Amino acid sequence: MIGDEGEQIGVMPPFEALKLARSKNLDLVEISPTAQPPVCRIMDYGKYLYQQEKKEREAKKHQKTITVKEVKFRINVDDHDYDTKKNHVLRFLDGGDKVKATIFFRGREMTRTGLGRQILERLIKDVEPQSIVEFRPRQEGNTLHAILAPKKSAVEREKEREKEAKQKAKAEQKEKMLQEKLAQAKLAPEKTEEQPAPAAAAAVEAPNPTPQP
Repeated sequence: MIGDEGEQIGVMPPFEALKLARSKNLDLVEISPTAQPPVCRIMDYGKYLYQQEKKEREAKKHQKTITVKEVKFRINVDDHDYDTKKNHVLRFLDGGDKVKATIFFRGREMTRTGLGRQILERLIKDVEPQSIVEFRPRQEGNTLHAILAPKKSAVEREKEREKEAKQKAKAEQKEKMLQEKLAQAKLAPEKTEEQPAPAAAAAVEAPNPTPQP
């Protein structure tokens, strides 16, 4: 038997345990029925359920649902369009999502599937620092696709963002202090150095003594 404060009460008959719980306007909950003898605890069961539900809600808030974002390419993609789509892939990976890079072949393009494979292999190489390859390029009908996943976990990315935010805040604070010092220096009156006035040396000529006769 465990009390409502977590203290060990000891072994007691069920009716006495129930009587004790009711005297405190609480519930008697069996928490380990397979133990010998079974272990019960005095608690506010309604409050316990509420706290458990609250914990589950908080845990769901911090859970990130990983989705698969699709980025489509064409075999005749130019460099500018390729770079734009590659940046989309990097942005999705940085956000913690997987990416499905897809190439559709139309009509006679089916005879040039090797070119499509080269494009996906190029993409895999370009985003290698930020991704891992879950599925290398493979063809299904007239579609060729590869699946990429973020290399870093959500926790690691969150730590990096926090570190970057702290560094940015520190740099901004340092810049602000520097600007304040510069502003104070401009407002401070300029100190003029006082030049000592040259002492006018009065040349006093002593009278020549008159010779006595």
